[in-house]
Amino acid sequence: MIAGPPVAEQRVLVVDDEADIVALVAYHLAKAGYRVSTASTGPDALEAARREHPALIVLDLMLPGLSGYDVLEQLRAGESSRDVPVLMLTARRDEEDRIRGLSLGADDYLTKPFSPQELVLRVSAILRRTRATPTVSGATLTLGALEVDTAAHLVRVAGEPVELTPTEYKLLLLLVERRGRVQDRAHLLESVWEAAPDIQTRTVDMHVQRLRAKLGSAGNMIETVRGFGYRLRVPQGRGS
Repeated sequence: MIAGPPVAEQRVLVVDDEADIVALVAYHLAKAGYRVSTASTGPDALEAARREHPALIVLDLMLPGLSGYDVLEQLRAGESSRDVPVLMLTARRDEEDRIRGLSLGADDYLTKPFSPQELVLRVSAILRRTRATPTVSGATLTLGALEVDTAAHLVRVAGEPVELTPTEYKLLLLLVERRGRVQDRAHLLESVWEAAPDIQTRTVDMHVQRLRAKLGSAGNMIETVRGFGYRLRVPQGRGS
C-alpha cells in the first residue's frame, strides 16, 4: 500500500442540510486530523467538489436543490470527480434506498442516527483502500477477454478500457488473483472494504452487480455461488 498524503492534507467535504449534524461530523473529522469543508445544498455540494477536489465526500441523501442521489450521479459522470469516494448518510432504513445509492456508485453508507466515531473509522477505511496498490506489481493478468494491468492500474475488455472506481478495481483484482476459488461476502468485506464481517453484506452484492455491468461481455465470468459468495470463473483454454 502506498503511503498517500498524511491525514492533515486530506480534505473531506461534508454535505448535509442539518446544521447540527454538519457541526458534529466536522468536529470529529477535524479532531481526527482531516481538513473539512461543508455544504448544505445539492448545487453547493457539486460546486465545492469541483472547486476543492476533496479526498472523500460525506453525502446526505435528502438535500434541497438537488437530492443526494442526483449529486452522486453527477459526481460519477464528471471527469474530475468520478473517482472521489462517497460515504452516504441516510435517515431512511429501507434497503431500497441504500441499494439505489450503492448502485449509483457510493462506496459505503451509514444510517442516521450514527456514531461519529464510527463515521470517522469508515472515512479512514475508505481512504486507505482507495490508496491501496495492487498486490501484484508490474504484471498484466489476462483471463479471456479481460485484462488487468496492475502496473498501470487499468482494466480492459476485448482491448477496450473500462472505467472503474478504486473500490471496484480492488474488488476485481481480488477476484482475479483468487480466480477459481469462492470468496465469501464476509471475506470480501474484510479484504476490500476493511469492514467487520457482520455488517453491510449488501454492499458487496451491489458492487458486484455494478462491476458485472461495467465489464460487459466479461461480466458473466463473475459467478454467484448461492449461499456463499462469488467466484471468478477461469475461461477454458485461455490465458490465466
